[in-house]
Amino acid sequence: MRVDLFDFDLPDERIALRPAEPRDSARLLVVDPNAESALSDHHVYDLPSFLRAGDALVFNDTKVIPAHLEGIRHRDGAGGQQVSATLHMRIGPSRWKAFAKPGKRIKEGDRIAFGHSGESCFLGSLDATVEEKGEAGEVTLAFDLSGPALDEAIAAVGHIPLPPYIAAKRPEDERDRADYQTIYAREEGAVAAPTAGLHFTPDLFAALDKAGIERHFVTLHVGAGTFLPVKADDTDDHKMHLESGYVSAEVAARLNAVKASGGRIVCVGTTSLRLIESAAGESGEIKPWAGATGIFITPGYRFKAVDMLMTNFHLPRSTLFMLVSAFSGFETMHAAYEHAISTGYRFYSYGDASLLFRKDK
Repeated sequence: MRVDLFDFDLPDERIALRPAEPRDSARLLVVDPNAESALSDHHVYDLPSFLRAGDALVFNDTKVIPAHLEGIRHRDGAGGQQVSATLHMRIGPSRWKAFAKPGKRIKEGDRIAFGHSGESCFLGSLDATVEEKGEAGEVTLAFDLSGPALDEAIAAVGHIPLPPYIAAKRPEDERDRADYQTIYAREEGAVAAPTAGLHFTPDLFAALDKAGIERHFVTLHVGAGTFLPVKADDTDDHKMHLESGYVSAEVAARLNAVKASGGRIVCVGTTSLRLIESAAGESGEIKPWAGATGIFITPGYRFKAVDMLMTNFHLPRSTLFMLVSAFSGFETMHAAYEHAISTGYRFYSYGDASLLFRKDK
C-alpha cells in the first residue's frame, strides 16, 4: 500500500509532554467498527466496563533502561568529536546495536568514551569500539565491560531515551525515570516504553481483578526503531527493525485456555500484540516463543489470536498507525483519529489511549 495513505495532520499542541495525573484519568476512545456507533469517549478507569469475566489482558513487562549515551569519539589516538548513541538491541554480553549521531562521521574501529561530553566532566567508565557500521546511522558497539558490569555502567552514565517528539521540546528529567516506566516493568532491556501500559495504576488493577479479568505478562524489548519514520513510498519496501522477546509456555497455555472457554485476548499495547501474533499459528493457537520478531502488520493482515487492543495514538505514516488500521479498519481508524484530534485527545507516548475492537471480516 502507498505510505501516504496513512498520513494525517496533527496540530503540535496535541502532542503530550507529560502523562495524565493520575495515570488512569487519561481519556479513552473506544473504537468498535462492528457497532452502529463506532466511536465513544471515556476514560481509562472505565476499561473494566468494556471487558467480561474470563477475558485476559496481555501486558509487556519490559523495563526501559537509560539507553541514550553521550560521549567523545577518538580515532587513531587523537582527541575527537562529541557523539551520541541510543542502544536499541542487545546482541551479546558486551555488544549492542545502536543508532549513533552524527552517523556519517563514525567509522568502524573508532573508540567512543561514553560519560563525556564537550562541556561535562567525566561521569563514569564506559568505553566501546565501533565494531560494525550499518545503514541509517546504525552501528554495532563492542563495550569494554560485559554482563552485569556493563548494565551498571549504562545505568550510571545513560539517560532515559525520550521519544524525539518530546525530546525536541524539553530535556529529560528525573520525573521521566518514573513516568516513562510501567508500574509492572520487570525485564530490563527496552529503550522505549510500551506506552499503553503507562496508564495502569494499582487501583485500576484492583478493579480489573474484581471484574474477573485475567492478567498475563509477555516480554518484548522495544527498540529505538519504533520511532523511525517510514521512508519508503510503498509498505512493501519498508524493512522493520527486529525486537527480541518471549512468550512462556505457561502464558501460552493460559491464553489458549482463555480462548477455548470463550474469553477474549486483549493486548495492552502494539508490542504485546506483535509478540502474540508472532507466537500464534495459523489456527490461532499460541505457542511458547522466543527470538527476534520483525512482524510488519498492514491492512489485509489476518489476525490469528488477538481480539482487542488498547493502544495510544500514533504518528502519521508510522508502522503503528498501519497496524491499528489493519486491526479496526482503514476508514474507521482515519475517522477515529479525526475525532480524537478535533475533540482534544492528547497524542503519542504520554498521551491518551484508545480501546480497539477487531473488525469482523
